[in-house]
Amino acid sequence: MNGGKKDVRDRVIAELQRQLKETQKALEAANVRLQELEKLVGASPSTKVDEPYSVESEEARQEQRGKKKKHKSTKRRSGRIVTAEKIAQAERREAVYPAGVAVEDCWLSHTRPVHRIENGRAVLVAYAIYRGPKNQFGKIPGVLGRSEYGIEIAITLAYQIYSVGLSFDKTCSQLNFFQNLKLSKSQADALLRQLGNHWESEFEVLCTLLANSMVVHTDETSWSINSVWAFLCENVRLMVFGVHKDAATLAKFLDPGTFEGTVVSDDAAVYANFSSSQKCWAHLLRKAIKLTLMDPDEDEYRRFTDRLLEIYRKACRLQKDKRYSDAGRQAKVAELDDEIMALCAPMWSEEFPPQEDETLDDYRKLNNELMRLMVDQQLFTFVTAGSATQPNGETLAVSGTNNEAERTLRNAANARKTGRTSKTARGAKRRTVIESVLESLRVHLPTFTLSSILTEIYRWPENGQSCFTELLKKLQLPPPKTSILEALFS
Repeated sequence: MNGGKKDVRDRVIAELQRQLKETQKALEAANVRLQELEKLVGASPSTKVDEPYSVESEEARQEQRGKKKKHKSTKRRSGRIVTAEKIAQAERREAVYPAGVAVEDCWLSHTRPVHRIENGRAVLVAYAIYRGPKNQFGKIPGVLGRSEYGIEIAITLAYQIYSVGLSFDKTCSQLNFFQNLKLSKSQADALLRQLGNHWESEFEVLCTLLANSMVVHTDETSWSINSVWAFLCENVRLMVFGVHKDAATLAKFLDPGTFEGTVVSDDAAVYANFSSSQKCWAHLLRKAIKLTLMDPDEDEYRRFTDRLLEIYRKACRLQKDKRYSDAGRQAKVAELDDEIMALCAPMWSEEFPPQEDETLDDYRKLNNELMRLMVDQQLFTFVTAGSATQPNGETLAVSGTNNEAERTLRNAANARKTGRTSKTARGAKRRTVIESVLESLRVHLPTFTLSSILTEIYRWPENGQSCFTELLKKLQLPPPKTSILEALFS
């Protein structure tokens, strides 16, 4: 029996050895065939070439071997066009005399070509600048320094790039298409730099007006460089880019120890030390609504959210009701505080520790937050606060939410997501100045259009001061003594 099993095993081993030898022979034949094919194609398919094999590289190698060089086409002339050629291309000439000097006492100093936007199209104007007997020079209206472009072009660039959110390429393309103005990215960048430098002093005045305002809506978000901060009050609107999101930065604009107005903000710790605060109800309500979405089967969350929303709506109706005196309104606010107490006290009084269930722990935190804000009198400040009047005559009531500041930061957040933000502190500083002045003009002008902005800006040299400085003097506020820009970007 054992001998039969041994014979079978020997036969199996012999058969396997035979198959192995045949497989080895087939593999050797395949390797030989592969080598023959590689010789036919010249190299292995996986062999990499270290030298570049583009057409330009091959032409360079041919030149090294003494071949005839590739004929290069003659390029058009590039570089700066001389002033004389620009003057020759001008559509018209205008004489500019120094103010307060008789024409017969002046003589021609030089001629400067300036690109302007007139009637919706680009026009090249040659300004003949005359000099007076005391070395006075005529000043071209609406031109920054020695620029060859009108300020209307710089403001158009600033609005499209910073306010609308277009790229430099698209903005230059639009100017070429609509106004027939050919402008390169470097020229656009230079114009914005000139505008930012020109408006730096105005930004400092805006900071002083902000520090003495009645109501400030503020919010912040991350940016390409640190963060961006929005400050909106009845007189100015500041957008500060590239700064840190901390108490030191906030104190440069709104010092909690000296600011006497109301700050409308979220419940971040950086806003905790102001004497008069209104915390954003939108944040609180969103937290409550999230509870109902996380656990829709929990009736307690639904009841809590419905009741909290009802209290907020009641506060909004009370703010708009003109029948109450100040004392009567304060009494109604005390009733609202009692309603918050009745809603949150059952959970708050238990002093529960942090919960393992995330939704339940969020519910505990929201009850504690509402009770804390109610005790600190930061929930219904908007009900008793007075209305604020903007320089353009529009009267605005204090809001119970911080939605306006959040909406103001939306463009900056979108620019961050699409990579259209400043990459340097100098660019952040320039954007801070230009966007703050433009947005502040929005609350000073009845209509916010390019023509109304230009009308206002042309008035500044005539009056010797801007509308912001006029308001500063009207409010009897001292001019800024130190530079916030230097403190932020030095």
